[in-house]
Amino acid sequence: MKRIYNFSAGPAVLPEEVLQQAADEMLDYKGSGMSVMEMSHRSKNYQAIIDEAEADLRKVLNIPSNYKVLFVQGGGTVQFAMVPMNLSKNRIYDFIMTGHWSKRAKKEAEIFGKVNVIASSEDKNFSYIPNLDNVKATSESDFVCMCDNNTIFGTKYKKYPEFPGKILINDASSSFLSEPMDVTKFGLIFAGAQKNVGPAGVVIVIIREDLLDNEPLPGTPTLLKYKVLADAGSMYNTPPTYGIYICGLVFKWILNHGGLEAMKERNEKKAALLYNYLDNSKIFKGTVEKNSRSLMNVCFTTGNDELNAAFLDGAKNAGFANLKGHRSVGGMRASIYNAMPMAGVEALVAYMREFEAAHSK
Repeated sequence: MKRIYNFSAGPAVLPEEVLQQAADEMLDYKGSGMSVMEMSHRSKNYQAIIDEAEADLRKVLNIPSNYKVLFVQGGGTVQFAMVPMNLSKNRIYDFIMTGHWSKRAKKEAEIFGKVNVIASSEDKNFSYIPNLDNVKATSESDFVCMCDNNTIFGTKYKKYPEFPGKILINDASSSFLSEPMDVTKFGLIFAGAQKNVGPAGVVIVIIREDLLDNEPLPGTPTLLKYKVLADAGSMYNTPPTYGIYICGLVFKWILNHGGLEAMKERNEKKAALLYNYLDNSKIFKGTVEKNSRSLMNVCFTTGNDELNAAFLDGAKNAGFANLKGHRSVGGMRASIYNAMPMAGVEALVAYMREFEAAHSK
């Protein structure tokens, strides 16, 4: 069977080595006579799986010992509520608005308190990351929220903001484990697994231990309290067991392929190939300012809806899937996460060259 090149923004492509190992272990995990899917989360076999996954993630990301790692459910969207539920004191929150998910997070936070937008790129349809050098946090705010990589709009922070004395919250879902990250710059990082790490249904939370002592807001459900989850080792209730198992395989894949420095180098080469073509194309153009471009999500357009549609139709026939851009931007989007091979980007650029030759006047 020939696999296609899947450029989906998420759920997204996974390493073939990981998929093959999961297939090999599907019916019998290491002589247990059962699939991980069927395994009790209270069993010794499964405890070893989740413990090893956490240990490998700590190696991959160099997570300090004073940070807890949690595997939780509900997607990044539930984190939009869990953060203010757990980290509120004054019920005042600062947000940097860089796209759709920042707006969604802001709307959720407004349920619990007052939100201040301290910087935004909405004036140009989120096509850049705002300059934050002279941006100050609100003195009374409980934390500052940012979204590292904007899947829909194709933008990425090139340096992380610093707000001394403030808890910086990072929604890192679509750039997580694509390059090294200094965990200590953040009080809390969360990431949906379905981009670079595993199947949909798992969210990874990395939280500084001292923040677990904050008293959650009255009425916070038990399962939405970070301390409850941390004290139970992510197993207060039945976790997404199979998804965590796949995440663990991906962490090993990253370690076996050179770690995050190697991932970054691979991703930079893939992105450079595609962006260099776009910069020199006569009919395609990128939609993001150059100094804000994402390595993970490359957005582009011909500027003509009919031509875009023709390109997408041809792409399907050429063996490429999920290249249609989000309705907020239009055009096309190629998501080129860790598991997308260079061959996939090379094949896409070759198809784009053929399409341009056929449609240039």
